[in-house]
Amino acid sequence: MIGLGCMRLSTARDRDEGRAVAVIHAALDAGATLVDTADAYCHDETDVGHNERLIARALATWPGDRSRLIVATKGGIRRPGGAWVNDGRAKRLREACDASRRALGVDIIDLYQLHAVDPKVPFETSVRALASLKADGMIRNVGLCNVTVGQIEAARAIMEISAVQVSLSVLDDDNLRNGVAEYCRDNGIRLIAYRPLGGERAKKLAKDPLLVRLGSKHAATPHEVALAWLTSFSNVVPVPGPTRVETAESIARAAAITLDDDDRRELDARFSGRLLRTPRAQRRPPDDTDADVVVVMGMPGAGKTTIALELERQGYDRLNRDALGGSLADLVPRLATALSSGARRVVLDNTYPTRRSRNEVIENAWQHGVPVRCIWLTTEIGDAQVNAIQRMIDAHGRLPTPEEIRAQGKRDPRYLGPDAQFRYERTVEPPVDDEGFASVEQRVFVRLPESAASRALVFDFDELSQIASDPAQRDALARRIEDGWLLFAHAWRPGASPSDVEAELARARESFAFDVALAHCVHPAGPPVCWCRKPIPGRLIEFARRCNVSVTRSIVVGGSAADRTMAERLGMQRMDYGVVASAGFGTTEW
Repeated sequence: MIGLGCMRLSTARDRDEGRAVAVIHAALDAGATLVDTADAYCHDETDVGHNERLIARALATWPGDRSRLIVATKGGIRRPGGAWVNDGRAKRLREACDASRRALGVDIIDLYQLHAVDPKVPFETSVRALASLKADGMIRNVGLCNVTVGQIEAARAIMEISAVQVSLSVLDDDNLRNGVAEYCRDNGIRLIAYRPLGGERAKKLAKDPLLVRLGSKHAATPHEVALAWLTSFSNVVPVPGPTRVETAESIARAAAITLDDDDRRELDARFSGRLLRTPRAQRRPPDDTDADVVVVMGMPGAGKTTIALELERQGYDRLNRDALGGSLADLVPRLATALSSGARRVVLDNTYPTRRSRNEVIENAWQHGVPVRCIWLTTEIGDAQVNAIQRMIDAHGRLPTPEEIRAQGKRDPRYLGPDAQFRYERTVEPPVDDEGFASVEQRVFVRLPESAASRALVFDFDELSQIASDPAQRDALARRIEDGWLLFAHAWRPGASPSDVEAELARARESFAFDVALAHCVHPAGPPVCWCRKPIPGRLIEFARRCNVSVTRSIVVGGSAADRTMAERLGMQRMDYGVVASAGFGTTEW
C-alpha cells in the first residue's frame, strides 16, 4: 500500500491548483490508496483548510473508485502569520475537526490524526478530545503523529489508535531505533511514513550504490526502490509528496517492484530494517554469556562519572563521548571495535535520554553476542544543578558567565548551560526492559554530608534593603551575625549594566551596619541562560564554597516562588520574609 502526501501542493509559494489536481489524479491512477492532508497545509491562518478543499475538488472530478481510498487529515496546529503553532486543546480540536469535515465535504472523516503533541496541554486531554469526536460520529479512526512509544501506550489506555504517522525512510531510521515502528507492528497499528524519500535529502538516493544497483536490477529508479523497501513491511504505508505528474506516476512503478529475499536482506542491513523485519528474540544475545555492557544514563550532573569510575576500577573499559570527543553515534563503532577485540566488559556513561540514542548501543552489543544492562540515575534536578555548578567552579575558579560557557563548552564538557538539564527533563524516555535491556536498575543520588561549619541567612537583596532601613531589624540582624551567622543577598537586575548594578550594591554595602556578601544577575527573564538567576543556585553555591558555608544548615528568608523552589531543591530551611519581617528578627526563634 502506498499513499499520497499532499502538503507541498498547498504550502509551496508557487502553488497552482490546476496542476495540483492533476498530480492528485495521477497519483490515484498510479495506485495510491491513502490521501494524507491536514487543515494546516496552507500559507497562513487566512488560508486554513486549503489542502483539504483541494483534495475534495480533486476527488469530485476523479473518475476512479472512491470507495477504495482513505482520506486522512489532521488537527492540532494553527498557522498564525504562517508560523506552525501546536494547539492540542480539546475545544480547538473539535472546532478544527468540524472545519475539516466541511472542507473535505464529508460527514465522517476516515482517519483523523493529532498533528502534533502540544507541550502546553496534557497529552491525555488531547487524546480524550479525539475519543469524544469518534464517539460523536465525526471520525471513524484516530491516529497520532510524531509520538513516542510511551505516548502511544498512554493513548491506547484511553482509546483505540488505528495509525501512527512518523518520518521514516532509508535516510531516517529514528523511528526504527526508538521502537515506534516495532511497537506499531506488534500491536496491529498502521505506520504512515512521511518524508519516505528523505525530504530535502532525496537527491542523495540517486548516489547510493545499493539503491542504484537494485534499481538497475528492477528497471526502476533508486527512489522507487526506496519506496518499495518501505512497502515490503506489512504495516508501513509510505506517503511520498510528488508535486509533478511525472513523479506521481512513479508511484505505480514503485508498487510494481517485487523485492526478493536477497534484496530485502541487503536493504535491511544497510538501512536498519532488521529492527522491524527480524523478531527481537532472534536478534538478542544468549542468556548464558559472561560478557556485559553497561549504559549509565542520567541528566547532566546526575553523577554518571562516579558510577562509571567505580566500574572502571572493577575492570570495565570506559567509553565516554566527553572524554573521547565526537558524538554518541561515534561511540558505537568504538564499542564494536572493543567487543571485536575481545573486551568482555564495557561501560558507556552519557545522558542517553531517548530510546533512539540507546538503541544503537543495544543492537551493536547484541550483534556481538553481548547483553546490555542499564543503570539509570534518577537524580533530582536540584542535586544535578549543584553538581554541575560545583564542577564548573572547580574548572573555572568561579561561576562562569553564559558567554564563557558557550566558548569553553566547545572543548570542555564540564561547561554547560542550565538548558541542557531542562532539555533532558523534557525529552527523557524512561528506560524499560522491552527496549532490549537485560535489566534496568534505578539509582537515587545521595549527597555526602557537608563538612562546612558556617551557616548563613540568604536574602533577596531588595528585601534585605527593606530590613536594613528599620533600625530595630538592622540591630537584630547584627546580633545574628554576632551569633555566627553569615549574610548573603542576591539582586536580580535583568538587562541592567553589570557596572551599574555593582555600583548599586557597593553603595548599599556602605549603608548597611553589618557585613553581607552581595551577588547579582543581569540576565533576562524567560528560559534560563545562566546559572546565577534564582531558583538556580549558582551564586549561592559560589558563596558557600568561598565562605565554608553548609547550605543545608542555612536558611532562605524569602517569600517568592524562586525562593521556595531554591530552598526545596537544596534541602534548606525557609522562612517567609513577610512573616519574619513583621514579627521582627529580634523575636524570631532560630
